[in-house]
Amino acid sequence: MKVKDIRAMDEAAREKEILELRKEQFNLHMQRATGQLAKPSRMKEVRREIARIKTVMNETKGKTA
Repeated sequence: MKVKDIRAMDEAAREKEILELRKEQFNLHMQRATGQLAKPSRMKEVRREIARIKTVMNETKGKTA
């Protein structure tokens, strides 16, 4: 997901996206632990997507305060 797309979302949509990504991250950790992880690079992608969303959330929070 691009930063431009994240900025276009409202706050509730960002929260929902973070929740979904956290669930995916948890599932990827479980797959890695059991040796069933087919695409290890996805863990890095999910972690970075979460960071992107949180960064945009902090930027918008700073502008409103």
